[in-house]
Amino acid sequence: MLRIRLSMGGVRKRPIYKIVIADSRYPRDGKFIEKIGSYNPLLPKEKKDRIKIEAERVKYWMSKGAQPTMRVSRLLGELEIMPMPKPGNNPHKAIPKKERKKAKEETKDAPKAEAKKDAPKAEAKKEEPKAEAKKEEPKAEAKK
Repeated sequence: MLRIRLSMGGVRKRPIYKIVIADSRYPRDGKFIEKIGSYNPLLPKEKKDRIKIEAERVKYWMSKGAQPTMRVSRLLGELEIMPMPKPGNNPHKAIPKKERKKAKEETKDAPKAEAKKDAPKAEAKKEEPKAEAKKEEPKAEAKK
């Protein structure tokens, strides 16, 4: 499947991306079919040099079946080449990763703990009727 995606370049802490057409099986910075633009995230959003893209080539490749990645579709939406994608719903995004892991572990352990708590109660309930039945039997014999 053809993808319109970002290919990273630049140096450490100073990234610059090429917007390329590539097969989805190729590595991110590997072989690509055509370079159709560039993206520099370090520039302010107001500058035109931040996103450079050949709109005709994007439309051509999309007509051939190329699918943009989520990041590229947002960039294309900013340039009004295609409609802006709907924002995703990640309710855990604002929670720090360590706290997310703790919460996840607690939810995994909760069903096990509940099962352990319920099991002794169920056993105790089963034993109680037996004890009552034994108590009732001697009373019945005494009445006779």
